Amino acid sequence: MFAALLLSFAVIFVAELGDKSQLMAMTFALRHRWWIVLGGITVATTAVHLISVAVGHYLGAALPTHLLAIFAGVAFVLFGLWTLRGDSLSDDEATRAQRSSAPAFFAVTSAFLLAELGDKTMLATITLAADNDWVGVWIGSTLGMVAADALAIVVGAVAGKHLPERFIQLTAAALFVVFGVYVLVVSFFPTAPAVAVMTIAVVVVLILGAALRALPDRWRPPVLRPRPPAVPVAA
Repeated sequence: MFAALLLSFAVIFVAELGDKSQLMAMTFALRHRWWIVLGGITVATTAVHLISVAVGHYLGAALPTHLLAIFAGVAFVLFGLWTLRGDSLSDDEATRAQRSSAPAFFAVTSAFLLAELGDKTMLATITLAADNDWVGVWIGSTLGMVAADALAIVVGAVAGKHLPERFIQLTAAALFVVFGVYVLVVSFFPTAPAVAVMTIAVVVVLILGAALRALPDRWRPPVLRPRPPAVPVAA
């Protein structure tokens, strides 16, 4: 079991480096406390990898990953548009940890559940579980992904202290849309070069941003509306 644990940890850690899940972890860390993000990732990873080892051990690679990928892509685009809308909590509610942390935790957990269903990390875990001890693969793959995403959380948490709220919100929304478009394009054109797919995703984000900015002010998301002029302070 220990050998399977080490093997799975190494394989999944390397697979996660530069993966969309790591970018998602960084994005969430820009908006939420690190322990909420890490907790959501851990719960989602534990659940998805348990499913993965079960499939690999008993059923083989038989999940309908194509449909799951399409669903995940659409969900990420919606996450991005939702991010542009901003939070609906009042200032008092935002200061209460119990009210502000629970929605964030479930948002992180659900986002990572969608991200990992049908992802290469899930497929790698299924493959490992087919030839190795499933308990070791489950623990090792979970720890490997959490460790890789923890690096992204550190980067996101540190950057968040030095970036303005408007920039953070726009960046988070753009990254979510990029994730969604990337997943959708790959699901329909699996052999497309990664550079071409990423270029398409970035172009879609730029077009979407230009279209939203072209809307009348009252229809734009709040973060894209012109800022009111600063009121001079009387001497």
